Amino acid sequence: MFNKVILIGRLTRDLEMRYTPGGVAVARFTLAVDRRKLKDREKESDFIDIIAWQKLAELCQRYIGKGRMVAVEGRLQIRSYDDNQGIRRKAAEVIAENVRFLDKAKGDNGHNGEEHGYGNESTYSEEDIPF
Repeated sequence: MFNKVILIGRLTRDLEMRYTPGGVAVARFTLAVDRRKLKDREKESDFIDIIAWQKLAELCQRYIGKGRMVAVEGRLQIRSYDDNQGIRRKAAEVIAENVRFLDKAKGDNGHNGEEHGYGNESTYSEEDIPF
């Protein structure tokens, strides 16, 4: 079996950084990723939720923000949860394993295009996610 996602897009807003009760960093952000419509060839955007953990989350917080173009490599995760009204919902997210910063941001200090990724993922349960 194979579960690999590669996306290139721009952050729709600054990322949200939180920590689990155990002190593990978790960053959440949304990428706007263009796709073409086949019929009239106009672009449309998909808005895809991304989650980064541990050191990768901290690097993302330090170097990326709203409007930055990034490439994300990771895996697709579908999770279920109960909303405020008790209705069962599903969420599709990409768990980032590698993030590449594709443009230079103000105060970037030479980290333009530098690849940051860590191969060891943290194990966690749904209760650990602070969102």
